[in-house]
Amino acid sequence: MSGCNNKMELLGSAPIPKALMALGVPIMIGMLINALYNLVDAYFVGGLGESPMGAISIVFPLGQVVVGLGLMFGNGAASYLSRLLGRGDRETANKVASTALYSSVIIGAIIIIFATIFIQPILALLGATETIMPYALTYARIYVISCIFNVFNVTMNNVVASEGAAKTTMCALLLGAVLNIGLDPVFIYGLDMGVAGAAIATAISQFVSTLVYLIYAIRKKSAFSFSFKDFKPTKQIYTEVLKIGVPTLTFQLLTSLSIALINRAANGYGDAVIAGMGAVTRVTSMGTLVVFGFLKGFQPIAGFSYGAKKFDRLREAIKTSILWSTIFCVVVGLLMALFSTQVISQFANGNVDMIAVGEKSLMANGFSFFLFGFYTVYSSLFLALGKGTAGFILGACRQGICFVPVILILPVIWGMNGILYAQPIADVISAIITVFMALHLRRELAEAEALIDLEKTEK
Repeated sequence: MSGCNNKMELLGSAPIPKALMALGVPIMIGMLINALYNLVDAYFVGGLGESPMGAISIVFPLGQVVVGLGLMFGNGAASYLSRLLGRGDRETANKVASTALYSSVIIGAIIIIFATIFIQPILALLGATETIMPYALTYARIYVISCIFNVFNVTMNNVVASEGAAKTTMCALLLGAVLNIGLDPVFIYGLDMGVAGAAIATAISQFVSTLVYLIYAIRKKSAFSFSFKDFKPTKQIYTEVLKIGVPTLTFQLLTSLSIALINRAANGYGDAVIAGMGAVTRVTSMGTLVVFGFLKGFQPIAGFSYGAKKFDRLREAIKTSILWSTIFCVVVGLLMALFSTQVISQFANGNVDMIAVGEKSLMANGFSFFLFGFYTVYSSLFLALGKGTAGFILGACRQGICFVPVILILPVIWGMNGILYAQPIADVISAIITVFMALHLRRELAEAEALIDLEKTEK
């Protein structure tokens, strides 16, 4: 019980810098390691040649779609759970946590079965060339099935983060990531399994992370029960979960769509361009996942403060999160831009065409990454406050509303450069939209606070 009280103290009364560090940094470290093993995966597969490297780039968005189901239920539940804990409603919180977890696993299993049956046409739709397809099929048939563990992990990641148990999430991510990094060279080269080895290493690592969460739930360390008797798929629970979860899923689908559109646009330029852009995606994901991890600590603080009507605390959390995340994004963006050639060379195995494509794109992405922290704080904030429509619009901007028109039009006008610079251009447009939405939210919060003060005065 004392553990639960400490978590509630972090959410409700601890100094904001301390709370953000305690809740955000462990998850951030876990997601950083998680992103690192994606890079290591690409590094080892890159040694097999441009077609195997292109294969994992093609399969990547398919895995993200499946994982999006975990995000839909997990992130949707997390927003609601933080507000419920802020109000002190533990009974409803138990039902929401259990319903989200079991729903994600059941629906995830159904989607994985269909994806496995139609795997070849799906990969063709995602942009696989004739030379990439055999490798993509080998990798996908193992990787997609293993995504059921990832669906469970992502749901638990968000639910557990909502109660402030950041260290558990860090341990689960860290253990899986370190194991994957160790197993990759063994399966890919030691056992001479190629891309199949990379997929098996990932599957084992995801399963181990699942075990960490299962032990956490079974030992009753959580504030939630996760009991099947609390599985209540009612209209009210699904409405609250999905009004935040659907925008989150849409964001994930748009992320997958953006990668697929890049791969399809690059299809006519050869495997080297697909592989080069795939390397850029994995490098930039290092930075984006760290920011997302940090903001997993920000979201429960924001949701709890909003539910408890602590507007001063909410404002301080927003300002601190924007400052810290922007400093990080500027530093990482500069490193990506200044050392783009050296970074991409690590995945290219000496392929000069792949290096030429990757370095130009990574440099541009590095400079536009400066804006990512500001954009993502507000994208996360709207969802944490239960403002599904605004969260949907803003979350869909960077890789949907702004990106899709750019990637469809720019390559026609600008050729291959249109592919390389599509994401940075979409980033700038998204940041401009964020400014206007942030100003509107500030006015809305000020009005809500004034109303609370008026009610107190009248009493």
